[in-house]
Amino acid sequence: MRVLVVGSGGREHALAWKLKQSPRLEALHAAPGNPGIARLGECHPVRAEDAEGLLAICGELGVDLVVVGPELPLVAGLADFLRRNGVAVFGPTRAAARIEGSKSFAKEVLEAAGVPTAGRLAVARPPCVVKADGLAAGKGVFVCRTQEELDAGLRAASALGGQLLIEELLEGEEVSLFVLTDGREAVALAPAQDFKRVGDGDTGPNTGGMGAYSPVPGLGESEVEELVDAVHRPVLAELVRRGSPFSGLLYAGLMLTDDGPRVLEFNCRFGDPETQAILPRLEGDLLGALTSVAHGALDEEVTAGDRAAVTVVLAGGEYPESNDKGTPIAGIDEAEAAGALVFHAGTARRGQELLTNGGRILNVTALGADLPSARAAAYEAVGLISFPGMRFRSDIGLAAAEGHVRS
Repeated sequence: MRVLVVGSGGREHALAWKLKQSPRLEALHAAPGNPGIARLGECHPVRAEDAEGLLAICGELGVDLVVVGPELPLVAGLADFLRRNGVAVFGPTRAAARIEGSKSFAKEVLEAAGVPTAGRLAVARPPCVVKADGLAAGKGVFVCRTQEELDAGLRAASALGGQLLIEELLEGEEVSLFVLTDGREAVALAPAQDFKRVGDGDTGPNTGGMGAYSPVPGLGESEVEELVDAVHRPVLAELVRRGSPFSGLLYAGLMLTDDGPRVLEFNCRFGDPETQAILPRLEGDLLGALTSVAHGALDEEVTAGDRAAVTVVLAGGEYPESNDKGTPIAGIDEAEAAGALVFHAGTARRGQELLTNGGRILNVTALGADLPSARAAAYEAVGLISFPGMRFRSDIGLAAAEGHVRS
């Protein structure tokens, strides 16, 4: 099979890395890709939002399957456009992708499906959560425990444009749970926990994600299946009832409260950086599974292995306020030689030199027999990589590795 991965981040690098292992793969392409993906296949200078350009590539290369990584082109209807022109796509329609594109729409679906979620508040007063309704690259949610934080959150969310949602602040353990679905069947991938805040101890502003680990203690196969029954399947049924069945990867961000699970958000694609921790644990042919979903009949098994994975994001010094561009990066070869997987998230190449080109620059993933060993290996590899201003959290997976519940 000839496969085109759409996107340029760490998630897309992880997808390309896993798809490369499939015995069914004939050729791997990416648009626009990144220097890490370029080591696995051929990258093409076409933006993820350029539907016409992507269609042209598919025709020129005889692409059998397009795997769309980012949310923006999905919400804009890229999958619909390609399908109308005879190209098989892993990713939901524009109508179904509204589950991420509009938090108000997601709330309506959840309420109609009877799935527990954070309650809406008529008045903004702390403690609460302020959310921008539309896409914001993971930076449109503001947890406000004080009036000062609320004032700042309202200003920041309003600056993003569109409607605002005010919700109750839930307490508990967060978990990301992905399912592959053809609109009817749903197969769960391993759960993960991500770290949204920029600083240790969950301090500072929200980001696109500063790290993740998998598995999540206390969430075995039976617990995961209960969550899918309680959350994903009712939502999938409600979307079918509305005439917009969801096919692709449905990602639920959950809070496990004392009163049971509550949905924080839905995403219409693989999460970033959770994907970088989940896929290295995956056993089975991911390409076969994605292809079966794209053709409307999920019939491939993918399971998580016994090993644990920890992913640490290396970001620019001013992230999330601004990006880092043109700074030389050193040590990736040494980290990979030590056994780590280094996924490129925001890099560029100038001649033989690898440079920073974004906010989140690299994702360092390590596997181990358990979370403590995976975590130790990940941070050992992080210590081998450097670029001026590099920042990262030092506590990814720490509480879980020590046997504590992360608050």
